[in-house]
Amino acid sequence: MTETARGRQHPEGARSLAGLASLDDTQGRYAKGQALAERALAIRERALGREHPEVAESVHGLAEIYGHQGKQAEAEPLFRRALAIREKGLGADHPDLAAPLTHLAALSGAQGRHAEAEPLARRALLISEKALGAEHPYLAETLMVLGSLSLRQGRPAEAEPLFRRALAISEKALGSEHPQVARSVAHLAALYRAQGKFAEAEPLYQWAVAVREKALGPNHPDLAESLEAYALLLRQTQREAEGAQLEARARAIRARPPRENP
Repeated sequence: MTETARGRQHPEGARSLAGLASLDDTQGRYAKGQALAERALAIRERALGREHPEVAESVHGLAEIYGHQGKQAEAEPLFRRALAIREKGLGADHPDLAAPLTHLAALSGAQGRHAEAEPLARRALLISEKALGAEHPYLAETLMVLGSLSLRQGRPAEAEPLFRRALAISEKALGSEHPQVARSVAHLAALYRAQGKFAEAEPLYQWAVAVREKALGPNHPDLAESLEAYALLLRQTQREAEGAQLEARARAIRARPPRENP
């Protein structure tokens, strides 16, 4: 039933709102998605209490939307809250803990808190492997976070097999034209660019751009991210004009009002 049919304060309405919020987030309409996610969370808290599993779902979803907007200070306490609710209600080894652990690891790593980040990511990976198996697509995000942590700490030899494993898992499960695959490809490309392996990096950047443009549309923020990354490589290989063209495309995407993102 819809939110209207069941009443605006009913958890069923919150479930519908949460689904719409996730769709807006996926399509880059972050402000709209955030508003819907906040409404869903408020309804669930009033109806179910602050420690219900569905509240944890809403908290986590809202944290993801904040994270996609670069609002790390707002996202981190929500991921911690989602983790605490799930750990208390489901136990320390439940697979639903892997997502908030992975996000917290990514946030901590981005802020240079590597000693905190790496154990979180390794715990997430262990939980997922034990519960879901070594080739489940949920592992890919955690593998990418671990690879990024290794790369940031000057361990590219450790990062490469993690990125390659993430790509293999994603491509096998989802096909070569899925946005999740583009994320794995982009991480591997960034590793090769950082190592100066421009010939290996360039086709991967091209792959990521093509997949994101086809799957997400020509105005999605994730496409802008890929264009900017590819432009860096072009500038590093003395192709300034080509790089400038891609940067201009990326700026145009980011300048569009959210409602215009497909």
